[in-house]
Amino acid sequence: MAEDLTDFLAAYDAVLDQWPVPVDRMDLTSEYGTTRVTACGPAGGEPLVLLHGGGATSAVWFANVGDLSRTRRVYAVDRIGEAGRSRPGDRPVRSVDDLLDWLDGVLDGLGLRSTDLCGHSYGAWIALTCALRTPNRVRKLALLDPTQCFAGFRATYLLRALPTLIRPTARRARAFIAWETDGADVDPAWLELYARAAEFPHTKVVVGRRPRPRRLRGSTVPTLVLLAGDSRAHDVRRVEAAARRDLPDAETAVLPGISHHSIPFTRAAELDGVLLDFLAKP
Repeated sequence: MAEDLTDFLAAYDAVLDQWPVPVDRMDLTSEYGTTRVTACGPAGGEPLVLLHGGGATSAVWFANVGDLSRTRRVYAVDRIGEAGRSRPGDRPVRSVDDLLDWLDGVLDGLGLRSTDLCGHSYGAWIALTCALRTPNRVRKLALLDPTQCFAGFRATYLLRALPTLIRPTARRARAFIAWETDGADVDPAWLELYARAAEFPHTKVVVGRRPRPRRLRGSTVPTLVLLAGDSRAHDVRRVEAAARRDLPDAETAVLPGISHHSIPFTRAAELDGVLLDFLAKP
């Protein structure tokens, strides 16, 4: 187990080494444990907090932070209780309220009364749920191929993911990514980290309900929904239609030729441009 953790941390650092900008590493303590936040960009820049998808880590933003941190103070968070450099404490995260309280504590620890928030996949669900519970804390919200926000998973995706959920191994994780990306090339260092993360000792991940449409319609937070055109996680057209229907003021866009798991780093400059344009609007 110690050897596996050493290999995981080496893979984590290898991806973090691809970040093209200097970083500050912060460890924030709370009753839930110690949360690792990697920050970059000008200290006086408008804050942007990044929440990674399930099975990934905050290192996944390696292709985005160069663009994003030119004008923004970027904070990439390792979710507590999952693979990464955060460490759970005496109080485990067992419920949605615990998860959101943990995130509130992270924002408090960073000194952020209000921030722009961007999440991918499961991280997008957390970001949206946070914005619905405490809209005063979120100025603008960006959701990258969000899962369980506007529509459910495809049955084929869940069936393919099942082996990695029942008995996660690095080999099964690699096979799952090869299927979801339809064999497209992905960054080898990231793939190695994703595979190692499958064997990381996890706590139970909190799974919450999809927000009710009526609650979504009451949201006042400006929202961008960016979808992966080749996502196998869900029906992208259905997700976009539901987002437009239930968040009337939301902006939506589909990035063609990109899969669900690789959306942060496939044609990253295109994604970053859309995201920065959205964040810059008054």
